[in-house]
Amino acid sequence: MAMQLLEMVTPETAGDPMGARKWVRSSWRQLRQRLAHTGHAVSAPTVSRLLKKHDDARRVNAKEKEARSQHPDRDTQFLYIEAQKQAFTAAGCPIISVDTKKKELLGDFKNAGQVWCQQSITVNVHDFPGDALGRAVPDGIYDLQRNEGAVYVGTSADTPEFAVTAMTRWWAQRGCLASPAAPQLLILADAGGSHGCRPRLWKAALQSQLSDRLGLPVTVCHDPTGCAKWNPIEHRLFSPISLTWAGQPWRTVEIMLGYLRATTTTTGLRVTASLLEGGYQTGTRIADAVMKTLQVDQHVVCPQWNDTIRPRVHGALTT
Repeated sequence: MAMQLLEMVTPETAGDPMGARKWVRSSWRQLRQRLAHTGHAVSAPTVSRLLKKHDDARRVNAKEKEARSQHPDRDTQFLYIEAQKQAFTAAGCPIISVDTKKKELLGDFKNAGQVWCQQSITVNVHDFPGDALGRAVPDGIYDLQRNEGAVYVGTSADTPEFAVTAMTRWWAQRGCLASPAAPQLLILADAGGSHGCRPRLWKAALQSQLSDRLGLPVTVCHDPTGCAKWNPIEHRLFSPISLTWAGQPWRTVEIMLGYLRATTTTTGLRVTASLLEGGYQTGTRIADAVMKTLQVDQHVVCPQWNDTIRPRVHGALTT
């Protein structure tokens, strides 16, 4: 019977023989019915057990292929970022990883995941934005050396100005206390989004709100395009947060903040969270004349991905 089952699934079996990963298109019950027609009365669990002995299973698509993996500068960029991290660590300078987590609707909306309870939490059938009380924009900052995370939740747009305001607030509340005499700051970010390497507003806001105001040189290292998963904040802060609030609807901002503050790991992760009020407008443009006043030094390797922003001299034009 086992041989007949394997003969049935061979034409519809796919997978990677180098990794011994295979999957079958038909379900257990469909295979059971086909076996019954050949005179073998077996149950669906028996079919499943026989298939698992041969590493066959129903699987979903695995997003593992990197379309941009052959870019000639990719490995050079990662090696350079690692060298920067080691240099800043040796000098005792703070290193943070920043990104914006997925924006969420506030209200009775479904949140993926499961939670232990006697009765399922009821939520709306449809996730219509018009039924929401608002939209939460969680901007995260992860301190690599202290294993601490800070999340600032906004209710407006996700813009570079909002991202820099969150970093400025973090420095005033946490960063300067942990590193009061820090000569400079290293920021690790993705290549796109509000923290990206292209938005002019990101560089202008870093110059005026962070570097000029605090007198602090800021070095920014962006991951190559399409490599966001290697940004440390993704797996060290955002993943634990997703596990903490899995299956819980965000009915209010206060509920979201509570789950953020409750996030922890066995390695001692601590998370603070607060509401960042204020409106942030999209589409803000920075003129060429303003860009020329910025004190930005591009690094030699992959200059489009690495910049150091230094405080401007007294009397320089600010934005």
